[in-house]
Amino acid sequence: MSTYLARLAVHGLALCAAALVMAGAALAQTGPLRIEIDQGVIEPLPYAVPDFIPEDAAASEYASLIARVVAADLSGTGLFREVPASAHISKITGFDDPVRFADWKAVNAQALIAGAVTVKGRQLTVRFRSYDVFAENELGGGLQFSGSTDGWRRMAHKVADAVYSRITGEGGYFDSRVVFVSETGPKNDRRKRLAIMDYDGANVQYLTNSEAIVLAPRFSPTGDRVLYTSYETGFPQIHVLDVGKVQRRILSTDEGIMSFAPRFSPDGRTVVYSQSQGGNTDLFTMDIASGQRSRLTTAPSIETAPSFSPDGSQIVFESDRSGAPQLYVMPASGGAAQRISFGTGRYGTPVWSPRGDLIAFTKQNKGRFHIGVMRADGSEERLLTASFLDEGPTWSPNGRVIMFTRETQGASGRALLYSVDISGRNLKPVRTPDGASDPAWSPLQN
Repeated sequence: MSTYLARLAVHGLALCAAALVMAGAALAQTGPLRIEIDQGVIEPLPYAVPDFIPEDAAASEYASLIARVVAADLSGTGLFREVPASAHISKITGFDDPVRFADWKAVNAQALIAGAVTVKGRQLTVRFRSYDVFAENELGGGLQFSGSTDGWRRMAHKVADAVYSRITGEGGYFDSRVVFVSETGPKNDRRKRLAIMDYDGANVQYLTNSEAIVLAPRFSPTGDRVLYTSYETGFPQIHVLDVGKVQRRILSTDEGIMSFAPRFSPDGRTVVYSQSQGGNTDLFTMDIASGQRSRLTTAPSIETAPSFSPDGSQIVFESDRSGAPQLYVMPASGGAAQRISFGTGRYGTPVWSPRGDLIAFTKQNKGRFHIGVMRADGSEERLLTASFLDEGPTWSPNGRVIMFTRETQGASGRALLYSVDISGRNLKPVRTPDGASDPAWSPLQN
């Protein structure tokens, strides 16, 4: 096992480039069900999610739907494999009934998720329990989530997050949203507008119209605001939008000067962005409340795509000061910058992981585009994808998955969203109604 994988194992990231195997029944007796690193190939953990039990007539339409979303969340990670209902021997008929573990062992379900749904008026309550089948015990205590019937999908995501966390030891990411640029029309007349959706592509809502080009939306740390770049006035300006109220305003920058590539600080009170004037592009910060600005860079080069470290102490950014776009890290207050990318090719769009351990980036080399990750000092660079055009990575709230834009080649090609695990496995498209680009993942919702 490489040093990198060993380090991942120490931090509980037991899902990278190694087998996902279960400890045997003897081990399970002394500790919780968990996914552990071993040599070999990935073997997803088999689990069962029988339809949840409707505890009243009004709950019937939601019980099966919620169970199916939970299953889709878990299986979609590539770490879990559902045992189909057709193979089930036992049925869950009562939430408090004893579990017949022998029947679930017989179909090799190593984890079992059982739930119940109640509806009173417009209020929906979901209760669930998860079990280690071979140890014949419950994983943690039972939990319940309540909310409007309109939010049934979100409650399903919360259940899946809890199960995922109990088995992997990591935070979940299913109860989150993604803001992105929705694209329609031919390449020579592409229409773009901001949209927001659940992490899995459901519940799409449009936040702007397509009258002006919009680029690079970015969530605030609390997920209630979005920064983005708009060409509404004919040149790029930074806008901030209140997601709940769909209200927006222009951040005050110098009139007639191009401002773009904004991103929030971890405390949400400051914005870092690029400003271009006189053929030179530098990085600035702005205090949102007061509008006070500070210049961070003064190099005669292009500095753009800044991203704060999770603790707010540093900024990673893209600069061509060495002759070609590379990645640099500097203190958040400005000052000397240290180059961290030294591989062949051109580097851009860096973004710090929520864990603080990795930086994701776009790399162009030998006619191909890649999404990659490296440590904050530039070491242990790994490329996760390769395509005609992959760009603009964004991190899931738990730092486990990266979403990005992939554009297909040719006159009829369009931009789509894809996601990939940080091991480089489980590459898959993210469904959207139309073409899509520039994704930004929210933090977990409250």
